[in-house]
Amino acid sequence: MTLVYILLGLAALLLIGAIVIYNSLVAKRQMVSNGWADIDVQLKRRADLIPSLIATVKGYAGHERQLFEEVVEKRNQAAKAGDEPRARGQAESELSRPIGKLFAVAEDYPDLKASENFRDLQRDLSDTENKIEMARRFYNGAVRELNTAVETFPGNVVAGPLGFEEAAYFEIETADRAMPGVDFGGQK
Repeated sequence: MTLVYILLGLAALLLIGAIVIYNSLVAKRQMVSNGWADIDVQLKRRADLIPSLIATVKGYAGHERQLFEEVVEKRNQAAKAGDEPRARGQAESELSRPIGKLFAVAEDYPDLKASENFRDLQRDLSDTENKIEMARRFYNGAVRELNTAVETFPGNVVAGPLGFEEAAYFEIETADRAMPGVDFGGQK
């Protein structure tokens, strides 16, 4: 009779352990989803700033038509990339390059650099890039925790059969990295 109680006790402990692990995995998956939502909001904000930026630069540098078309094309590709982190990261990185070129064009137009509208857009875009970076760090931290829980024992025993999978990290080359540096008399 005591053997039955011992077996029932072990079964109850295993069930409670599985429930705790399952709930932990669900919480980690929700953190990944939350992190991705934050990234998506900031990427959409950046995409919304681009038409204003193009319109402002176009007023001063209308002959840069090819660059404007490239920015619009890359923006559209980024919008179509979807929610898969690797594909979206690649598309957003491709968008960062012509945005950097757009700011480089501003260096050739002192009136444009002095434009309050351009400075506001540049500041907004820089702020958005910083927010993307913070959201990316949060997301990648949540992905790391989920992936660790899915790969390690005893989580891997519960994760596989219940459909928990590793998530992909989000890597993006930001526009700040694509923008040229400015040299103020040889000082960096």
